[in-house]
Amino acid sequence: MRRSRLVTLALSAATSLAATLALAAPAQAAPTDNYVALGDSYASGVGAGSYTSESGSCQRSTSAYPALYNTAVRPASYRSVACSGARTTDVINNQLSALSASTTLVSVTVGGNDVGFANIMTTCVLYGESQCVAAVQAAQDKARADLARLLGSVYSGIRSRAPSARVVVVGYPVFYQLGTVCVGLSATSRAKINEGINLVDDITRSAAQAAGFAFADVRSIFVGHQLCSYGDKWLHALNITNIGISYHPTAAGQSGGYYPVFRNVAG
Repeated sequence: MRRSRLVTLALSAATSLAATLALAAPAQAAPTDNYVALGDSYASGVGAGSYTSESGSCQRSTSAYPALYNTAVRPASYRSVACSGARTTDVINNQLSALSASTTLVSVTVGGNDVGFANIMTTCVLYGESQCVAAVQAAQDKARADLARLLGSVYSGIRSRAPSARVVVVGYPVFYQLGTVCVGLSATSRAKINEGINLVDDITRSAAQAAGFAFADVRSIFVGHQLCSYGDKWLHALNITNIGISYHPTAAGQSGGYYPVFRNVAG
């Protein structure tokens, strides 16, 4: 009886030790995700440089947040079809075909071009405060009227093609830090532009949540790195010699702003 009890205790101790060692050992989970990145220039990485030759005018950068995630995490597969200038209809017509039932992770940044980000900034730079404010107001009216519906069509298309995927909708940074001494646009124009971006992000977040998707909000992490801030700038100001990169994240904005927020939400 005593021997049997000793054997039982020894076996119990060995089992407990094995369990403890298993818990203490670092996880060696295989990177099994099949990841597809969708969206516009903020997802393709315009402004970050190092564009891949295959992407052509879509300007997909190796410094964009999807590419940085691929480099760091090494999912089982990765493909970015994000493209500069893409609107919601472009994502639906040209990008959703990259998804399949085997896709397990999707990121998407889109909606800014549907309300005319680029045209607004051109108007604000060239025509002054009154026309700037009017252009932003028109974009806000359009966003309130149409954006949730347009995004909903994108999100339902994603869910239809990738029914098992976890989907991360990634927003836009607010361009300007207010209350600083800053040349260029008036304080009124800067505040109105920020208001418009916040509206787009808020509508996007609500639409993402309605679809059951996660929303990666990059606004707070860019604070201190916006235009007119005193810190390192993570956004390009107006660039006359390369107009396309204006108001887009730099490589530092992608790596220091977009990537950590996306990584935190995507896992």
